[in-house]
Amino acid sequence: MTEPCHLVYVTAATADDALGLARTVVEERLAACANLLGPITSVYWWDGRVNQEPEVAMVLKTRADLVDALVQRVRELHTYACPCVVALPIAAGNPDFLAWIAAETRR
Repeated sequence: MTEPCHLVYVTAATADDALGLARTVVEERLAACANLLGPITSVYWWDGRVNQEPEVAMVLKTRADLVDALVQRVRELHTYACPCVVALPIAAGNPDFLAWIAAETRR
């Protein structure tokens, strides 16, 4: 049976910020892969008002048992006071790909 895996969605202020986060967590084997999805526009409440800012979204792939460590590491490295870091369980998928995620993340 394949280990449970998660997708972790993160936003960052710039492509350089996102790339730095992605490279660090992949090099540390907290994530097997990071996909930078490119520029997005985020509309959100912050400091009592609606803001609209460009951001870069990314998706990290990891094992379920590494989600807490990955979230903590992203929080340590992130430039935001309250970064968007959310984990979504992968319910099903290519077993070979899910096994690859498990094999490429740290034990």
